Amino acid sequence: MEKRLATKNLILVLMVVSTFGSVSCVDDKCAACSAVAAELETGLSNEKPRNHLDMRHRLDSKGQREGKVIDYRVSELRAVELLDDLCDKMQDYTLQKVSTSRHEWVKVPSWDNLKAGDKQEAKAHAKDISTYCGRLLEETEDEFAGLIRKGSVQPGDVMKVLCEDLSKHCSQSRTDGLIDVVSDKDL
Repeated sequence: MEKRLATKNLILVLMVVSTFGSVSCVDDKCAACSAVAAELETGLSNEKPRNHLDMRHRLDSKGQREGKVIDYRVSELRAVELLDDLCDKMQDYTLQKVSTSRHEWVKVPSWDNLKAGDKQEAKAHAKDISTYCGRLLEETEDEFAGLIRKGSVQPGDVMKVLCEDLSKHCSQSRTDGLIDVVSDKDL
C-alpha cells in the first residue's frame, strides 16, 4: 500500500516538474519586448489614412443626424486594429544567436527553408515569443490603447513607450535587441 502511494506521489511530482520544465520562458524580456514593439511599429507605419468614424445614426425631430463624428486616429477602433493580431504575427519571429553570449529576435521570411531540427527549435521559440506577447499585452494593453487614443504613440516611439515606460522590461540606456529580417541562409 505504501509503495503504491509513493509511486503515485512520484508520478505526480514528475508530472508537475515536466509541466514546468516544458514551459519555457523568454530569458531576455527587453529583446522580446523590442521585437513586439518592432512589429507594432511596422503596423503603425503601414497604416493607411482613414476617414473619421461617423457615429450619427439617429435623426432628430427636424431630420438632422444626431451623434458624434470621431477622428479615426484617436478612436478605440484604431487601437483594437493595431493590437488585435499582433501576437499571431509574432509567430513569424525566432531567436537567432548573434554571438556566444547574445541572441536576438528576428523575423523569419520563410519557414520552409529551415532544416528540420532547426525548424522545430525555431517554431518553439516562435511560440515562446507569441506567449510572451500575450502576457505583455495583458499587462499593458489598457494603458497602451489609451496612449494610442490620446495620440501619444507615434511611429518611432513604440519601443520607448511599450518597453521602457509601461512594461519596464528595458532600461532607458539599453538599446540592443533590435529586430532584423534575415535571409534563410543566416539561420
